[in-house]
Amino acid sequence: MSSARRLMALACPLLVLSAAACTPSASHEDAKPPPTDPSASSSGGTKAGLRLTDAIGRLKVTREARSGYERDKFHLWTDEDHDGCDTRKEVLLAEAVKKPQQGKSCKLTGGSWRSYYDDKTVTNARKLDIDHVVPLAEAWDSGASKWTPGRRALYANDLEGERSLVAVSLGPNRTKGDKDPAEWMPPAKDATCTYVTDWVTVKLRWKLSADRAEVKALRTTAAGCKDATVTLTPAP
Repeated sequence: MSSARRLMALACPLLVLSAAACTPSASHEDAKPPPTDPSASSSGGTKAGLRLTDAIGRLKVTREARSGYERDKFHLWTDEDHDGCDTRKEVLLAEAVKKPQQGKSCKLTGGSWRSYYDDKTVTNARKLDIDHVVPLAEAWDSGASKWTPGRRALYANDLEGERSLVAVSLGPNRTKGDKDPAEWMPPAKDATCTYVTDWVTVKLRWKLSADRAEVKALRTTAAGCKDATVTLTPAP
């Protein structure tokens, strides 16, 4: 398991989500809280806290292009630390509310998770998707088309980015597909501030652009997230 997610999993009960004031549900806080200290160091780079509205203002606004996209251009679910657990299972282990049993070849049994998109508890790992908060196709449109295959693999398996990958119910994730916040928001009302915060965090981490409709939707939602902050951790 990556160092960032290992620490996150251990510290999980003690941390509080930055956007807590606008997202009263505790479900996502239990499963995947971001660090509360914006000056804390990370292997991904120096962290700095920004108000969500200010962070949105840092996004490069430009048109997006889907030309040439293929999902296979992002190498998914690698095992970078060679511990037998690929990226999917690392996320499941880190975000478990009740830790699953880990068997041979990282086979996971038992456990429970909180899907913050729909505010539901899931007790079967097979009923969870590991969602790229900013979908692969959206990343491609926003700048990843110019990356090397190696950098796209880093993005697809970003365990160091604490907001990049989330374990969520199959239903809302399949409905989301490759849509951006102008086209889709989580069905749980208490999840919107968290989701927009996560989205902006990932876009800034990887220096991805945003189109005008996307930024408009982000600003509209952020207006109701008065205490939400974005923690900037540049990608390697």
